[in-house]
Amino acid sequence: MFVTEDLKSASTIFGALGNPVRLRILLMLMNSTKPLHITAVATNLKMDYGGVYRHVEVLRDANLIQVYDVGRSRVLSPLNGELIKDFIAKAKSFSQKQ
Repeated sequence: MFVTEDLKSASTIFGALGNPVRLRILLMLMNSTKPLHITAVATNLKMDYGGVYRHVEVLRDANLIQVYDVGRSRVLSPLNGELIKDFIAKAKSFSQKQ
C-alpha cells in the first residue's frame, strides 16, 4: 500500500511531466552533452526567459532537474535522466497499446 507522502511525491512528478513544454525542456537537457543556460533553452523553445523559468521551477521542485548559478546565469542539468527516458518510453508504449 502507498503512503500518503509517496502519493504526494508521485503526484508532484506526474504534474511536472504532464506539460509538453516541461517534457521538451527535460529532453533537451538529457540530449545535451553539457548543462544548458536557461537563456539557451528559452531561445531553442522560442519562449521568453520568464516563461521558461516558471517551467524550470516546477521541474526543480519535482527533483527532475538541478539549477545552479554560474556567474549571473542559471544553468540546468537533468537528474535521473535515464529513469526519465525509460518513463517516457513506457508512456509512449502504453499510449500506442490503446
